Amino acid sequence: MIQPILTVILLTSIMILSRIFYRHEGEWLGDIPAKDWGKLRVLVILNHTSLFEPLLAGFGDWRLFWIFARHGVLPVAEKTMKRRIGILFGFLVKHPVVITRQRDHTWKSVLNKIDDRSLVIILPEGRMKRADGLDNTGRPMTMRGGIADILGPLDSGRMLIVYSGGLHHIQIPGQSRWPKLFKTVRARLELMEIKDYKASVMAASEGFDFQKALIKDLTARRDQYCPDLEDPSLKTVR
Repeated sequence: MIQPILTVILLTSIMILSRIFYRHEGEWLGDIPAKDWGKLRVLVILNHTSLFEPLLAGFGDWRLFWIFARHGVLPVAEKTMKRRIGILFGFLVKHPVVITRQRDHTWKSVLNKIDDRSLVIILPEGRMKRADGLDNTGRPMTMRGGIADILGPLDSGRMLIVYSGGLHHIQIPGQSRWPKLFKTVRARLELMEIKDYKASVMAASEGFDFQKALIKDLTARRDQYCPDLEDPSLKTVR
């Protein structure tokens, strides 16, 4: 029982510090009311730009953090866990799982941790965007297929997509160690029923299998909904 309490305390502390040192501007999309965390099974973060994305906790609350602490499954890259900040990621959820970013036994370990109450937190791009808009090998940022392994077996529950505005103005991977303070964190958020979302993806699949159709849809959503660094349509979140 101690571990969930410590995780909630940690996440709540991150939320408070995030709200103290950063302004949060956001917008809720879709028909499900904001912060209705009931039945939440998957949390997707699009536009992966920095290891300081825990600052997005400023959009959450203790009820969400309790789900993280009791049922959260978080795949974390082996490279990330070897850094100092990796210690933090090890305490954010119930089950942090170190992966190699390959479809090997480490990814099977993630899938084996998922049960009918799990909340899986995943960043489908699988690597961080650098200042030039590419990954660290100079390749365009694309979605990887692991998200299909998560959503494929699910026929109930909800998914939360966080469309991040990016954090390069706060910390750029490989260029700065410490984050800049008193900046604005921007995001759009959308809750949806997984069953309905999967049906809509396949209805627009154009003959693709589920994985390819899902990647196409998430890519389009990222490009459409992730806000710019300055977006006048977003409002301050309290």
